[in-house]
Amino acid sequence: MIPHDQGVTEEWILRVDGREYGPANIETLREWKAEGRVLPANEARRADAELWSLAAEIPGLFNVEALPTVSAPRLIHSTSSGQAPPPLPPRGFEEILTGTFRIYATGFLQFFSLTLLVVLPSVCAQLTAIWMQTGRASDADPRVLAAGGFAFLMFIFSMAMWPVYVAGIQIITTEIAAGRRIGFFAALNDAVRFWPRIAALCIFVYGVFFLLIVFAFLIAAMIVGGASSVFVILLALALLGVQIWMFGRFFVNVLFWQQFAVLENAGVIDSLRESRNLARSGSELPWFQRPLWRGVFIASLWFALVLAIALVSEWTTLQHSLNELMTIQDPQTLLQKLTEAQQAHGFDVLSFGLGIVQKILQPLIGIAFVLLYFDSRKER
Repeated sequence: MIPHDQGVTEEWILRVDGREYGPANIETLREWKAEGRVLPANEARRADAELWSLAAEIPGLFNVEALPTVSAPRLIHSTSSGQAPPPLPPRGFEEILTGTFRIYATGFLQFFSLTLLVVLPSVCAQLTAIWMQTGRASDADPRVLAAGGFAFLMFIFSMAMWPVYVAGIQIITTEIAAGRRIGFFAALNDAVRFWPRIAALCIFVYGVFFLLIVFAFLIAAMIVGGASSVFVILLALALLGVQIWMFGRFFVNVLFWQQFAVLENAGVIDSLRESRNLARSGSELPWFQRPLWRGVFIASLWFALVLAIALVSEWTTLQHSLNELMTIQDPQTLLQKLTEAQQAHGFDVLSFGLGIVQKILQPLIGIAFVLLYFDSRKER
């Protein structure tokens, strides 16, 4: 954290695109921020110091207590005194995607190490569960009980690491976007500080999404169970329309919750409120340049990739299920056949491997949303 003397009016110098601007006091910096001329990732230093840091660390500017690292001291260069940084031009969508892959490639080791925190415990839990299903030992066998306990602990550990994973992606992406390199353990140390806030937001956000998905399955069950009743079918379709509307509206409200919780150091309620405001901003822009639609398109690209991986890994099972569905009319018999086929399927190396690949690539969507967040803040 940059030292702050409350009794002295501090002035700051910013470095944007290789040029320095300032000195400027906090009021001027806030004006530049409101005009989209300053981002948290811009380099900054106090006018009376040589140590460069990030604009995000200026007290009272972005409301961030600290970001990952402070760079090594650099020599002071000539300053464009009295001039404001030029408004930062918005990135095109192709630039956001290109920047996403560039940042991912630059920080691959950091992102990969971060992913292992979540993937390794999950893999251990899955392999242990498979061993328990294929083993012939009795359920009362101590080895089976111990394996079950180990699988459960690994699952809990994987869930506990998820908030660290989310915060780590924000921090590493911001540092690389600012032209800095951050070590994995330095990023991990900073990410851990956000654990309580991110954990609370994860429970709320993912919990609501889970309930909405359960609601959709219940509606599907209504349609199947009341197939002979026109009224039940119409009611179910109406409820499905409401469910889709609720899902979409909630998705918009939480589009940028991760960025505000970490990069802006906002509290739980403030993160959700600011996320909603930013997602719905840009009404004066063409629809394809608004944060909402750009976020929807990024998410759609990722979901398409996930769906493609799932289809490839489960193609044989899907074909078998479709054949059973076309030949068996009795629902109970159909369910029994599908269950038996799933149990006989056993461990699928291809499906397991593709699942690991998906997890390794998952930071891409987090990186893309960080870049979209920075760009949307500029436009706002």
